[in-house]
Amino acid sequence: MAAMAQPGYHDRKDEVQARLRRIEGQVRGLQRLVGDDTYCIDVLTQIAATTKALQGVAVTLLDEHVRHCVTHAVTGDSDAMVTEATDAIKRLLRT
Repeated sequence: MAAMAQPGYHDRKDEVQARLRRIEGQVRGLQRLVGDDTYCIDVLTQIAATTKALQGVAVTLLDEHVRHCVTHAVTGDSDAMVTEATDAIKRLLRT
């Protein structure tokens, strides 16, 4: 795995962190729903929404990785960076 001086998402770090905090709140909400014996389908609906939110963050990070890290790798080991990005996509698709 190649290391960059700054991650590709550096300029959007505040936005990514804000989204992750909202997701953290969603997970706490899920814990409350289960603690309150909420109807299964309602909990599952909220799990799906939380999963979708996490996937959105992952896509943002992947987009920034390709735009920043892979683009800058053209002068270096671009094949390794493309493989790294492809492997990340494969992991996302498995979820």
